[in-house]
Amino acid sequence: MAHSTTTRSDHTYVDAQGVTIHYYVWEAAQPKAVVQLAHGLGEHALRYEQFAQDLNAAGYSVYADDHRGHGATGVKQHKGDMSKMGKLGPGGLRATIASLKKFTTIVRAANPGIPLVLLGHSWGSLMAQDVLNTSAADYDAAVLTGTAHRSFAHMNSGDLNAKHKHLGTTGSEWLSRDPEVAVQFQNDPLTFYAGAMKLFGVPDALRMLGRPAKNLGRDIPLLIMIGSEDSLGGEKSVATLAAEYVTRSHLSDVEAIVYPGARHEVFNETNRDQVIGDLIAWLDAHTAS
Repeated sequence: MAHSTTTRSDHTYVDAQGVTIHYYVWEAAQPKAVVQLAHGLGEHALRYEQFAQDLNAAGYSVYADDHRGHGATGVKQHKGDMSKMGKLGPGGLRATIASLKKFTTIVRAANPGIPLVLLGHSWGSLMAQDVLNTSAADYDAAVLTGTAHRSFAHMNSGDLNAKHKHLGTTGSEWLSRDPEVAVQFQNDPLTFYAGAMKLFGVPDALRMLGRPAKNLGRDIPLLIMIGSEDSLGGEKSVATLAAEYVTRSHLSDVEAIVYPGARHEVFNETNRDQVIGDLIAWLDAHTAS
């Protein structure tokens, strides 16, 4: 991918419970569409700097927030107490999802008339599924990566590194085949590994579960991208999810791409150029006004 350099701008808004949410904008000169990115558990938006630059080079603006308890939002929220990182604060998961929807209104207001794509990765993709169930009409397309069908049968609630732990010593081998990704994750002061059950408590962990809703209210195109070695869900889980978006939600354009051998973070994989190329080709085909 060509390395163009867009200057990132940093912003904040205050959510309904008074939590200051930090977010970042990578503006394309004349955007074909805007991608609203929702990051995963135990990480933050600035891990997507290169990804955002690649999308900018292809003509897409990117808006990404640090969710409650994460990144700059979490540091300020918990007054620098890093032991509390990941704790979502007042209103828990429901308030966190509500603040994602509020962020959507901010992105829309700044980009009138430009198609908006919701892209969720991992925990971000589970929240995105929840958002789509109630608010699909707010988006023109959606992308779910490192995702799973939100059921006990199809989502791993145990140690996500278990089947990869013989491959290294960082505890983050499950993220990517590129060992540098695990090292960077370990060395980043704003990343951490945590199970949702332990971090959020049982009620909020159970709120992560759910199925695609019947009749979403808007027939938006949906792209799902995962690695075949992703320990969160995997191929069967994603096949079930894609099928339900067709049969229950009545979406007419659902595509699932499984990358053989790739792990959880497809945008940080050894074949990242292929993955990002596929994403851009899909966005070009589905958001051209």
